[in-house]
Amino acid sequence: MRATARVEQDTRRDGRRVLVIGSGFGGLAAAVRLAARGWRVTVLERRAVPGGRAHAFQQDGFTFDAGPTVITCPHLLEELWALAGQRLSEHVELRPVAPLYRMRFPDGFTFDYHTDRERMLEAVRRVSPGDEAGYLALSARVERMYEAGIGPLMSAPVPHVLSLAPFTAALVRDEAFRTMYGLVSRHVKDERLRQALSFHPLLIGGSPFSAASAVYTSIQFVERRWGGFFPVGGTGALVRGLVSLLESLGGEVRYDSEVSEITVEGRKATGVRLGSGEWLPAEAVVSNADAAWTYRYLLPRHVRSHWTDDRIQQARYSMSVFLWYFGTRRQYPEVAHHTLLFGRDFRGMFSGLSGSGQPSQDPLLYLHRPTATDSGLAPPGHDAFYVLAPVPHLGEGSNWKARAETFRRMLAERLSRTVLPGLESEWVTSRVFTPEDFRDDLRSFRGAAFSFAPTLLQTTFLRAQAKSEDVDRLYLVGAGTHPGAGLPAVLCSAKIVDTVMAEA
Repeated sequence: MRATARVEQDTRRDGRRVLVIGSGFGGLAAAVRLAARGWRVTVLERRAVPGGRAHAFQQDGFTFDAGPTVITCPHLLEELWALAGQRLSEHVELRPVAPLYRMRFPDGFTFDYHTDRERMLEAVRRVSPGDEAGYLALSARVERMYEAGIGPLMSAPVPHVLSLAPFTAALVRDEAFRTMYGLVSRHVKDERLRQALSFHPLLIGGSPFSAASAVYTSIQFVERRWGGFFPVGGTGALVRGLVSLLESLGGEVRYDSEVSEITVEGRKATGVRLGSGEWLPAEAVVSNADAAWTYRYLLPRHVRSHWTDDRIQQARYSMSVFLWYFGTRRQYPEVAHHTLLFGRDFRGMFSGLSGSGQPSQDPLLYLHRPTATDSGLAPPGHDAFYVLAPVPHLGEGSNWKARAETFRRMLAERLSRTVLPGLESEWVTSRVFTPEDFRDDLRSFRGAAFSFAPTLLQTTFLRAQAKSEDVDRLYLVGAGTHPGAGLPAVLCSAKIVDTVMAEA
């Protein structure tokens, strides 16, 4: 998974058009790869700005990243620039973040989570000296698990169960099919350390208490091996960099261009129809729209024998999130770039997120303070923040418009009495984003922030595939497809699309 030299252009594709629906990281990464192979690429974005779930916005002098803020596996980004004979570092500056996370527990105890091995060991000893050996054993197991199976599976098509055969024995040996919390608990005994080492599925919409979630301990290995970073200018700077990279390869992004239909002749995709009525023909279509939304709303029923309405309806969907973006008139220098505030019932919070329902009143919160790394994202002397609370996806009778302000105040009160004293009198700009916004603004099915839930029965060959099971010349990329959600996985899904399209 290291950066490679520029790919040889596929002359069979030269001049043929591919349409990419959506300009999220997956769509832009796929577009760059295909443009480098000689495809004539047009990305269609329904909004006025690029990025999809990773878009950025400005408000009252502050810059906010709407989506992912933890950048790992920078080599996957470097690889995209290398395909065009360029270097990522010449266009986007990535600054290391240390500690990667600061964790605060209900009793006020704080734990700094580092990607550096020695600093992490020092932090483990501070929490629980007796757990150092267990932590080292867990780290060794996680590394074996990644190298023997998870790493190779991340960037390879997995169209059927036999695709798993070369990796199954190693994954079983290292107990990848246990729950993540269970695997961590076998190695460390301190409850705070158990939570600190098993929260990671939250980053991709999953639970550490679900079957086979132990595979997500691989995120810890990825963080240790490649580090954690933040782009100067925010995550939006990466998005803008990818757009510029695509344009340098001859591709284009069309904004305010909502796709209302993927047109099909027989069982072949022939192009797309826009909401304006305009039809755009193409030799191939790549959808970076939400996978469930793509099948349910962009394709007619009669071509969907695999992704039927019933299958889409009965699938399990990830949690959603409630986001409050705010800026303060003062700075909070003691607050780290990434802060996790744990609630009193770690297990109970996740069980309440497994379907539609009521949000926890004491959830694990993720507080993002990008100005800790890049002060230019706020006016001088100010700080920019967002706080993320995991909440259930939308169900019958969900009405976030009526409850959003009450929920925001609950978050503000909790932040005020923990890490941001006096917050209610300090914030000067504010915006909230609810599960209904995920559905209405980002076209996420049921408002799920991470598409299909990352469960055992919705992973690898049981997840949406890069090559559509229903329609020829249609390909899917992004969080709802194999290998799943999270920036590294989404970038890998673009690599898989590139592979299967090159073989077509």
